[in-house]
Amino acid sequence: MSTESSHEDVPVPTAGRGPGVRALVAAARVYQRFVSPLSGPRCRFYPSCSSYAITAVEKHGALKGTWLAAHRLIRCNPWNPGGVDDVPEPTPRPSSTH
Repeated sequence: MSTESSHEDVPVPTAGRGPGVRALVAAARVYQRFVSPLSGPRCRFYPSCSSYAITAVEKHGALKGTWLAAHRLIRCNPWNPGGVDDVPEPTPRPSSTH
């Protein structure tokens, strides 16, 4: 059973996010729907890289989320054992006291 399909239909809230986030999420959904099924279950991580990318972009925004997703893809290689790799929580910004 592919881990890809376990996250495929999970609704991702994009309301209130910029068009870049919505476009990246849409691209990942297209990949999940049409490209991923052609390659079969090959994920060495959980959640799958495309699900990770969607969550990263939603939690961190388009720029940092894309960086986190790219870093995850680089780690997806035959020398990495894989395993559970959740998206890190955003670090709180220090409040300014002017």
